[in-house]
Amino acid sequence: MAKRPYLHALNTDNDLAGAGATISRTLIEQTYAELRDDIIEGRLEPGSKLPIEHLRVQYNVGAGTLREAITRLASDALVTTEGQRGFRVAPITLDELEDITRLRVHVEIDALRLSIRNGGAHWRAALRQSYDAISALEQPFETAHRRRWEILNVRFHEALLAGQESPWTRKVLGLLARHGERYRRYAMGLPGSVRDVHAEHTEIFEQAIAGREARAALALEAHIRATPDLLAQALRNGQLTLPTGATPDAAPAPMAG
Repeated sequence: MAKRPYLHALNTDNDLAGAGATISRTLIEQTYAELRDDIIEGRLEPGSKLPIEHLRVQYNVGAGTLREAITRLASDALVTTEGQRGFRVAPITLDELEDITRLRVHVEIDALRLSIRNGGAHWRAALRQSYDAISALEQPFETAHRRRWEILNVRFHEALLAGQESPWTRKVLGLLARHGERYRRYAMGLPGSVRDVHAEHTEIFEQAIAGREARAALALEAHIRATPDLLAQALRNGQLTLPTGATPDAAPAPMAG
């Protein structure tokens, strides 16, 4: 059998190594996304332990891939570390939600003001498009479409703030949005809720598109604060109990297929 030229062999080996690294990164990204969705949706309950051996079978990945994905979630503050004892899903508390809300109000309203001042025709067109898309799902809103609505809701808020040019603002708000979604799913399930989210989005959109900066900011702040206000009231009235987490040795709750 003829031997491969050394240079050709070296290049081929490098190509294979590069392909393997790409596949590995893709698998980590996929596992990270699946874990993140299961945490946000509550299939992995707040406070529950994340046993590597159990979850690598559940997600059909190697232990190294799973650890890398969980480590990324820890950097997103969706997972907590326990030294040598492993990982847990980050707990949820009303105090944390209020802290997230305060930060969102501060950062998002400033970004909205800049967006209204600097956004041009392209920004207005993209904002209108995102508003039309979410409006089609909100009239009326059906809980069966909640996941699709969450995607369109993120896009609407991103479009609203796209007129400002700070990449760090977008990164911070993206992280806060993911944490906010963990709480919003509880608020959406409250019995007898009379909140009209479509009316809130319409008010924000109309004030922003008309360039009325102060009114748009007030409408956005009220919109951001609505979820924690609803949850706080529900907790006081005994309508809702936030999960307190699993016992130290408990396995994760069964996950939907």
